[in-house]
Amino acid sequence: MAITADAEKAVLDSVPRDLFIAGEWRPASGSGTLAVEDPSTAEQITEVADATADDARAAMDAAASVRDDWAKHPPRERGEILRRAFERIMQRQDELALLMTLEMGKPLAESRAEVAYAAEFFRWFAEEAVRLDGRFSTAPNGQGRLITMRQPVGPCYLITPWNFPMAMGTRKIGPAVAAGCTMIFKPASKTPLSALALTEILEQSGLPAGVLNVVTSSSSSDVSEPILSDPRLRKLSFTGSTEVGRKLLEQSAHGVLRTSMELGGNAPFLVFGDADVDAAVQGAVIAKMRNIGEACTAANRFHVAEKLADEFTEKLARKLSGMRVGRGTDEGVEVGPLIDDKQRSKVSELVQDATAQGASVVVGGMDRDGRGYFYEPTVLADVPAGARVLDEEIFGPVAPVATFDDEDEAVAAANATEFGLVAYVYTRDINRAFRVCERLETGMVGLNQGIVSNPSAPFGGVKASGIGREGGREGISEYLETKYVAMAL
Repeated sequence: MAITADAEKAVLDSVPRDLFIAGEWRPASGSGTLAVEDPSTAEQITEVADATADDARAAMDAAASVRDDWAKHPPRERGEILRRAFERIMQRQDELALLMTLEMGKPLAESRAEVAYAAEFFRWFAEEAVRLDGRFSTAPNGQGRLITMRQPVGPCYLITPWNFPMAMGTRKIGPAVAAGCTMIFKPASKTPLSALALTEILEQSGLPAGVLNVVTSSSSSDVSEPILSDPRLRKLSFTGSTEVGRKLLEQSAHGVLRTSMELGGNAPFLVFGDADVDAAVQGAVIAKMRNIGEACTAANRFHVAEKLADEFTEKLARKLSGMRVGRGTDEGVEVGPLIDDKQRSKVSELVQDATAQGASVVVGGMDRDGRGYFYEPTVLADVPAGARVLDEEIFGPVAPVATFDDEDEAVAAANATEFGLVAYVYTRDINRAFRVCERLETGMVGLNQGIVSNPSAPFGGVKASGIGREGGREGISEYLETKYVAMAL
């Protein structure tokens, strides 16, 4: 069913546009507003409050003021708040999906899937809230007892990106709430609406005033500086580029903050000579085209055994050429716009660099005429070593294919990057599967599947792809400190 203009207006009108501080929706202290654009039309659809440094300080004050009370809040009730929020999100799945598509551009089917994925973090951490434990043991010399306990780390600053505007929020907020931490949440300036809708849902679900404070801003530096320099802040959790992550780590050093950093990626997709080509192509479409390729987990470069390269490339090109490109609200659309013209220009530049060095365009390879920031799904063959498209994160619907001769060459090519978030491996040899998974320098591996994200599993990378893990049992540990008590008997 087609989405009407009235339906779009209704969902936009339903979202709060103010800041949320100390349990109250309030305008920014300054006079400015933050425009929100529909990337499929390049037109402004609404505007929200543009926070100032004073607003950031107020948010920090609010989080600090209820720190102790929230830390003592019964774990069961913290979990019940998350459970109620989970249910509310799922009840409003279609409405929230439309809102996400309007501000970010992804097709409605993908937005619905993200809303469900986002909600699942709340359900997972609702269950983890009552499973926080410690240890009691006898000292090795028998002279005393060793007690360890885990306690909330304290006020946290959460910064999320635009590509998964709701799931990146729930992935951070969920464990913080479950652990008993208070928060200041700054969503991406390009996609604040999903975060504001999520905040309202948490408010309606009974989250006490001051536990979650939300500042939307056009200037990350203006609002981040007073928060990061405040000695009451104890943790920073950031998802975004490695470049920005490095700067935030430097700023966090003065306060010796606990940090969780989910940064850039350059995911290799390895197809060995014994792989099921059709299964590999199916996985490649998921790994490459999920979220229009605008995902840190997106397959960035395809390393294919020489003997399978032509077949794999041809079948992948056929799949991508059949995907419908258009506005995410239109029926049957599978590929939406990129987030803005800057990102589209970068994708185009990477393709031009590859072709200038000898790569051939099998399908796509150009901008799409008309309104919005569209780029055609693209497959590049015979991509030479040294092409920027193999070294830089693409963040778009472009699949560069290179070849290898043996396993050692494939692993070396996969590891030849400063990044180490995720890799994908296709093989029917169980021994090779284990060998390669152990040798890959990544925090995650998709073995014979093109998706790894799961709220019940630890998400994160190594090297320049980040520090710490989100999701799984490990996710809540990021928000807890371990205290040791030496007891004499």
